[in-house]
Amino acid sequence: MAVVGVSRDSPYSHIEWSRRLSLGYPLLSDWNAEAVRAFGVSQDMDGLADTPVRSVFVVDGEGVVRAAHRYADGELPDVEELLDEAAALNRGS
Repeated sequence: MAVVGVSRDSPYSHIEWSRRLSLGYPLLSDWNAEAVRAFGVSQDMDGLADTPVRSVFVVDGEGVVRAAHRYADGELPDVEELLDEAAALNRGS
């Protein structure tokens, strides 16, 4: 199982975010909004096109999206719940 974060921020800002938050997983940059559009989580916000909706996707080893979750601004995902969901894929449940 692998966990990665994706945002529209630059790869350079991710270095600082990772350091400040002591993240144990990589942050990937979707600088050109390709993932935002491909996953259908693009929105226009305050005049900025392709701003992502806060989302989490659980993807299996074959690249198939098995679960998708959207969150309101300021709402944080339940990390334990998401990890349990991902672990269930590994067990074949």
